[in-house]
Order: sequence, then structure tokens, then C-alpha cells
Amino acid sequence: MTVDVNKTDGPADSTPPAGPEAIKAVPVRHPGRYVSAAIALALLGSIVYAFAQGKINWGAIPQYFFDDRIIDGVLKTLLLTVLSMVIGIVGGIILAVMRLSKNPVTSSIAWFYIWFFRGTPVLVQLFVWFNLGLVFEYINLGPIYKDYWSSFMTPLLTALLGLGLNEAAYMAEICRAGLLSVDEGQTEASHALGMSHTKTLRRIVIPQAMRVIVPPTGNEVINMLKTTSLVSAVQFADLFKQAQDIGQNAGSTVEMYFLAAAWYLILTSILSVGQYYIERYYARGSTRQLPPTPWQKVKAHVFSLSSRKGVTA
Repeated sequence: MTVDVNKTDGPADSTPPAGPEAIKAVPVRHPGRYVSAAIALALLGSIVYAFAQGKINWGAIPQYFFDDRIIDGVLKTLLLTVLSMVIGIVGGIILAVMRLSKNPVTSSIAWFYIWFFRGTPVLVQLFVWFNLGLVFEYINLGPIYKDYWSSFMTPLLTALLGLGLNEAAYMAEICRAGLLSVDEGQTEASHALGMSHTKTLRRIVIPQAMRVIVPPTGNEVINMLKTTSLVSAVQFADLFKQAQDIGQNAGSTVEMYFLAAAWYLILTSILSVGQYYIERYYARGSTRQLPPTPWQKVKAHVFSLSSRKGVTA
């Protein structure tokens, strides 16, 4: 019996085969990005240079930024925004319910209102309200109120009617979309339980529709704040009107326009933050995880930086 001396009972002494060679990934170059960035920076620099070389008295902006007239205009702008949105939201809810009504008369009236006020410019509506004194000399509400139209239709009332009634047409469509987003089965179930139509709207439909209504309503509030600048045409002393008057008297017209723009940016930024938190509140239950707040993002970024420093140390 012969024995093969080359045969061993142990494992083979051969080296394992080498693994696959690592792929050397070469990032794709995007020269167009650098070119577009350079063009954008060049345009921005030219605009800044043009304004820097222009005959603009930049010192007039901080000089009048907290002027009593400007602050009064800011407060009146905020007041007009709030009151106009209240009129618009209340009127929008009523018009949306009327539009969804099975009564052809009420639904037709709501449709005509929305069609008219959405189809005509806000500035035209303001001028119509302001100049109705040329048509009606008196306003007579019987024993309640009677006066000259010019005394009754003040600049504030003109602004409220022009902005509020116009906003009601847009809010009606927003509210109607929110009401239609609620499943009809829930309305039928509430009616089967004996709830009236009004109670069903108030307790079942509207709370769920708010999730759809709130985001565009926040946009409408911001848009309303900017639209208030039109009421200067009907002699209401809002922020834009006060800045315009100061600019004409002080000989700094363009500077005061920049000042008004800065105040509008500050106010709209504050409203945008408030809109974010309101949307986050009504998003509960519809998303598994709420988006982080700005403060939570800052804390997460700070903690991540501190943890990296601890690891490197």
C-alpha cells in the first residue's frame, strides 16, 4: 500500500483569493454650476455697486426707522390686516357653506359674489367704495343711523370694506376646499346619530378641515399685510402712506420706500414664523413625526458639533 506524501489531512496551505478591487469613483464635474454661480455673483455685485454709487441718502433710513409717524403707520397696518382678515375669514366660511348648500338661490348668490370680487382688482374696489359719495349723498338706516356719505365712509371703513370683502371671496374657496376634503361618511354618520347640520359642521367637519384651511390662510394673511399698502390711495395713514409723506417732505422719497420695504420684510417674517408653528400644530395626527422647530434644529446642530469634538479629543 502506497501513501501519497503530498496529501495532507489539514487544511490547504494556499492563500485565499484576493477580493474584488475597490472601485475608484470619480465625481462628475459640473462646470456649468461654477459658471452660473460666477454670473450670479457678478450680477449681484453690479447691482450693489450701482446702488452704492447712486445718489441715495442711506443715513435717512435709520434716522426715520423708528419715527413716531412710521410706528403709527406700522400699528395701523397691523390693525387693518387683522380686521380685514377677520372679515374675510368669517365671510369666507359663510360663503363656503352657502356655496355647498343644496338651495340653488343661496349657492348662486355665493357664486356671483365670489365671481365678482375675485374678478375685479382690489384697487378698483377701494376707489368704488371711496367715491360712492358721488352717487349717494346720504346714508339712511332709519332710526339707527343717518348722516352724509362722506362723513360715514371714512378712510378706515373704506379700507376695511375694500380689503375684507375682497378677501372673503378668496377665503370662501379655501374654506370650500377644506370642507370638501372631509370624508362624506363622517357627515352621514353624524346625521345618523341625530346631530343637526350646524352641529355636524361645528364639531365634525370644520375641526378636520382646519388642517387643509390653515396653510393657505397663513399665506393670505401675509398677502393681506402687503396688500394694505394700496389703501394709501384712499388716504388711510398706513405704513406706506406715512413713509410716502415723510419722503416727500424730507426730500428722501426713494429712501423712505426702502424703509417701508424693510418694515414689510420684518412683519412678514414674523408672520411666517407664526404660520410655521400653526401649521405644525394642526399637522398632529396626520404625520408620524412632526417637523423640527427652528430651535430644535439649532440644538441638534450644536449637539452634533459637540459630540464630534468629543470623539476627536
